[in-house]
Amino acid sequence: MSRAYTFFERASRAFRAYPTLSKLLVVSTVSGGGIVAFSDARPIQRLLGDHGEGECKKKKVVVLGTGWAGYSFLTYLNNPSYEVHVVSPRNYFLFTPLLPSVTNGTVEARSIVEPIRKLTSKKSFQYEEAECYKIDAKNKKIYCRSKQETTLKGTEEFIMDYDILVVSVGAQSNTFNTPGVEENAMFLKEVEHAQNIRKAVIDCFERASLPNLSDEERKRILHFVVVGGGPTGVEFSAELHDFLVEDVAKIYPQVQEFTRITLLEASDHILNMFDKRITNFAEEKFQRDGIDLKTGSMVIKLTADEISTKEKGTGKIVHEPYGMVVWSTGIGSRPVIKDFMQQIGQGHRRVLATDEWLRVEGTEDVYALGDCATINQRRVVEDIAAIFSKADKVNKGTLNIKDFQGAVKDICQRYPQVEIYLKKRKMKNIQDLLKSYEGEDQEVNIEKFTKALSEVDSQMKNLPATAQVANQQGHYLAKCFNRMEECEKNPEGPLRFRGEGRHRFQPFRYRHLGSFAPLGGEQTAAELPGDWVSIGHSTQWLWYSVYASKLVSWRTRMLVVSDWGRRFIFGRDSSRI
Repeated sequence: MSRAYTFFERASRAFRAYPTLSKLLVVSTVSGGGIVAFSDARPIQRLLGDHGEGECKKKKVVVLGTGWAGYSFLTYLNNPSYEVHVVSPRNYFLFTPLLPSVTNGTVEARSIVEPIRKLTSKKSFQYEEAECYKIDAKNKKIYCRSKQETTLKGTEEFIMDYDILVVSVGAQSNTFNTPGVEENAMFLKEVEHAQNIRKAVIDCFERASLPNLSDEERKRILHFVVVGGGPTGVEFSAELHDFLVEDVAKIYPQVQEFTRITLLEASDHILNMFDKRITNFAEEKFQRDGIDLKTGSMVIKLTADEISTKEKGTGKIVHEPYGMVVWSTGIGSRPVIKDFMQQIGQGHRRVLATDEWLRVEGTEDVYALGDCATINQRRVVEDIAAIFSKADKVNKGTLNIKDFQGAVKDICQRYPQVEIYLKKRKMKNIQDLLKSYEGEDQEVNIEKFTKALSEVDSQMKNLPATAQVANQQGHYLAKCFNRMEECEKNPEGPLRFRGEGRHRFQPFRYRHLGSFAPLGGEQTAAELPGDWVSIGHSTQWLWYSVYASKLVSWRTRMLVVSDWGRRFIFGRDSSRI
């Protein structure tokens, strides 16, 4: 009897853990060795008894977006105590680093997308293909509309409530309100953009190949302008140049001499976020390749067939005809984010502000990841009195190095600019900073303590809007959600300098794993941890291997590698599809 009770007790616990089971199958032995089995199709809760809705109710987590941050969060979220709903206008994850390769046929568009329903089905998440156009944080609701064109009434829009909201909608291209850009330029943020650029490039060559066109008209049609000298603009320019050199010469030999690529950058150099060695190499290589690189040129107007720029040094206005313009000058907030920022008092900011735990400031139970948000890192000087008070446990008004030992670790965790500053000054730890001001045996009062740390905040920088940052943020937040109950009882984060106890989790810390800048001609520049810069053909193969490994499934890896192989053997496809 006790064994039977144990069996049913274990079964009861199992069914509570998996409430989606619709049937209960009970098998028991009876005297004589016979087996009795019966199945009941009633809901499992009715068989186990009513334990109350509050006990079994799961928290509803709504995730907006299926980009790098959202997909990473969903991939690593394994806590069964959440009911997860995903809302996104695109039902796939896009591997954005390979978008420039799609524009010239090096890689096919389908090779770099992963269907989101494969992940949601595997994890029993719910997915809605819709666009969120309003967030009501006060009432914990989101307003959504379908992106599909339908004649059905009453189904295009719906309202969804949430307990926890994870905002990862990404960003859109920033035009800086330049006249004519929205109407005449092409962008490179979505897979549809890359496909449209590919069609436009082929259309330009087909049009220029028509008879009875003048040479001037052919020069205009085959003038490709790229605005923005960041990683995307540079990589697209390199991919387009490779297409012209390796394929156009064979496919359109009669018009090859009329082709021209112009790269416009408003600042003094391209790839400003990279090491100067990479910047110099890239500029020299583009000049050798015949790419017309114009730095210090700011676009002020764009018409259907002419682009106007203003030179930084002279103020001269230059007008040039073009056949196609690709705009890649940074990112801006989406309309839903701008509206949300106005609601919560962040209307003066460029993107959503979060704390170091990715919680949106001014809200409850709302997190923001990826390009739509930035971490509003606290300054050390804001908490200097509280830090000093924590370290001065005996309230004597001064500190020595020993007094400061207990708070050192928490200070470095809470304020990442401290670690960056020490590294730049080649100091092993924060004690060295204090010694540099007062010496090892000197007492430090709060004035001297403030002076020692006042320079640290100058090292504060916003995280770059890259896939690498978004991916790490999604992984971090999923890890927090998976361990929510555990860290509720045993918090592991740094000390609360403004209050007692510790934070529940360690704050998010970005770990830079390196950056690549493909420059065409099977040459790539890489900036890797440890101040290691690599440039050349060998780095291109490193780029191949790293990007292949970062693709999210074996299906996409096989497709991308086969695309690369096809291009090496047969060249790029020039079909307009």
